[in-house]
Amino acid sequence: MRITTGKVVGGKIVIDDAPLTEGQSVTVLAPEQGETFELDGKAEAALVAAMRELDSGQALVGDDLLATLPPRA
Repeated sequence: MRITTGKVVGGKIVIDDAPLTEGQSVTVLAPEQGETFELDGKAEAALVAAMRELDSGQALVGDDLLATLPPRA
């Protein structure tokens, strides 16, 4: 797993470093106008660990998570 940055050019994302593999799945976090997105080493490690959990199927998502919650009274 790697974290990289890029820019939208002609409606497509162009990354700043080595190209990604054709067909590779990516996650895009797009900051709002004037907003920055920076992580310190600890936060970046936590984000990468969470993404690995998702990739390996160890995390609950969406409706699966809601199904684990008790019914509202």
